Amino acid sequence: MAENQQDLAGNRIKAVLADKERTCKWLAEEIGMSENTVSRGCSNRFQPSLHQLGRVANALDVDIRDLIRPTKEK
Repeated sequence: MAENQQDLAGNRIKAVLADKERTCKWLAEEIGMSENTVSRGCSNRFQPSLHQLGRVANALDVDIRDLIRPTKEK
């Protein structure tokens, strides 16, 4: 997979964390997950479940849809 295609795959947790000026460590503590798991989710090596994404969205005070990349352009 090309690098730009890889960037499009997965979730937007890392981008939202940056926008909110928060770290993976902070998020891990907020949602009760290991920092390693959150870090893997941020780098798209692990895709969290919808339940986990809901917890992330609540911690970051964003709509869950802000954490998911669209599959189709409108």
